[in-house]
Amino acid sequence: MAQTTVVEPYTGPTPKELARKHGLSTAGRLPSLPEYTRLLWSYRHFIWEFAGAKVSASLGNTRLGMIWQVLTPLFNAGVYYMIFGVLLNTKHGTDNFIAYLCAGVFIFGYTQTVVQTGVQAISGNLGLIRALHFPRASLPISITLVEARNMIASMSVLIVIMLVTGEPITWQWLLIIPALLLQTIFNAGAAMLVSRLGSKLHDLRQLIPFIMRVWLYGSAVLYPVTQYTQHLHGWKLAVIEANPILVYIELIRHALMENVKLAGSPVLLWTEAAIWALVVGIGGYAYFWRGEKGYGRG
Repeated sequence: MAQTTVVEPYTGPTPKELARKHGLSTAGRLPSLPEYTRLLWSYRHFIWEFAGAKVSASLGNTRLGMIWQVLTPLFNAGVYYMIFGVLLNTKHGTDNFIAYLCAGVFIFGYTQTVVQTGVQAISGNLGLIRALHFPRASLPISITLVEARNMIASMSVLIVIMLVTGEPITWQWLLIIPALLLQTIFNAGAAMLVSRLGSKLHDLRQLIPFIMRVWLYGSAVLYPVTQYTQHLHGWKLAVIEANPILVYIELIRHALMENVKLAGSPVLLWTEAAIWALVVGIGGYAYFWRGEKGYGRG
């Protein structure tokens, strides 16, 4: 008579428990935001080296190299001064208009370049994205780092302009450090926001220059901020003066210049700058993270 084998039921850990124990996860799973942040931090050396490589690649074929990062805003400031300061006489009523204009051009150019480059952070690196596994936020963050490094060189030139045009050195000059830090956080969030949009809406790259041009005219770069109070009132004036780039420009002007008329009190400007940095920085990061699984597909 044949014997019957009794199979004992399996009582060990489940496959899910084993996977969790050994650090395995579902393929293609979107990590939580804290997990993604830790992963991004572990790639910090890659981000820094990639940013350096982007600088070398963009300027390696030019004779002047990094000097162009300073010459470009200087040339822009010179053109704007001739057109708006001399021909249209927007400098009327503004003390030290050259320094006022240069501060606006340099600070606006910082955000402008980050946004215009960031819109192609994903669509312009599809080969790298499809070939290697890394957190995709590394790309817009590296773009922000590149421009932050360039901005340091530009600020040294801006400080020279301030001194040459007669602005005295004061303790307030130290305020450019937190102001630029807040703007950098804002820029990083904006870069991540437009990079995700640009990965799906390829026509956005063609629209960005027009958007930035309108933003330029609405940021009191080329004329005194007091122009707004002469033509706008109520909520319209409040909206214009809360423009984030205008806020960061005003903070730099307040730090480096004496007797400059601002769009609001320093306390209000610092408050708005911090709010914009948090909202756009964190919001842009979270928005980019939500699309992590879709980058490079299609």
